[in-house]
Amino acid sequence: MESINNNKIVYQLTVEDLQTVAKATLERTLTNNEISLLEEIIGDYIDWFDVIHCAIISKLHK
Repeated sequence: MESINNNKIVYQLTVEDLQTVAKATLERTLTNNEISLLEEIIGDYIDWFDVIHCAIISKLHK
């Protein structure tokens, strides 16, 4: 039976991702302090359950 690494990171956001959104919405880059603030809370705004559910339904549900 194949072993599964339950600690493997499947998806992540980068500082470049944050800067892309900041440039598009604020028309400027974020400071290091602002990035640190976002890093602490950004997970609170990601509906990870629904995202995973949608991916499962889209690709695995037949």
